[in-house]
Amino acid sequence: MTLLRSLIFNFTFYSITALACIIFIPTLLFPRSTILWVTKLWLSIVYFLEKNILKLTFEVRGQEHIPAQGNYIVAAKHQSAYETLKLHYLLNDPTIVLKKELLSIPLFGFFLNKLGVIAIDRSNKEEAIKSIVNGAKIMETQKRPILIFPQGTRVDTNTTTKEKPYKGGIVKMYSHTDMPIIPLALNSGMFWGRNSFIKNSGKVIFEFLPPIETGLPDKKVIKALQDRLEDKSIALMVEAKQNYPYLKTPPTPQLTTDDA
Repeated sequence: MTLLRSLIFNFTFYSITALACIIFIPTLLFPRSTILWVTKLWLSIVYFLEKNILKLTFEVRGQEHIPAQGNYIVAAKHQSAYETLKLHYLLNDPTIVLKKELLSIPLFGFFLNKLGVIAIDRSNKEEAIKSIVNGAKIMETQKRPILIFPQGTRVDTNTTTKEKPYKGGIVKMYSHTDMPIIPLALNSGMFWGRNSFIKNSGKVIFEFLPPIETGLPDKKVIKALQDRLEDKSIALMVEAKQNYPYLKTPPTPQLTTDDA
């Protein structure tokens, strides 16, 4: 049944996405607010497909940690394409730090660019950092939250931070602005694996954690973020396995320097 659901969903998802990109081409001539409306419409259709075909839903926890006023940076685990389809549910109108190659996807890239993202060239570290800092300053003035995946790419649920360490881009944003960092833990990879054709039913958990306050030294920022995000994401994956025994085995908690 899981295979059949995945087959139906994947075919429907890519077909609707391609069709939407074609139908809504004229909206590219309108203001960004129109593209935002189109994006939310597409995402609501995708979520309808997920719920009714895959039997996959989500829950959000810790929303009390999101500042009521002012800008902030959300640093999220990135286990799956699933969380990228939920960012506008979680944050309303975020700007996303992403690789600039995504802007080259036919039609889809035009919509991404119109939304206003922070696109970086990962092959040029110096230029990537400059793009991140400049983009963060612009979004700070626009009062839009910034979403960044600190490991820079999607990682498998069992990938350790030694294999895919946290990158310095988030520290640069943090040190060049007055925005706190809100960690966002999740367990999406247990249901919708990295580059996986198969999608499992169940409930994905997103959990916002207490903010990392401004003014910390760079090394303490990375350590605080990594410790909180990794520990909570593993706990959420363990919870998913307990609730849905058919899922794969989650990773075990990593030892920190203090534990060793």
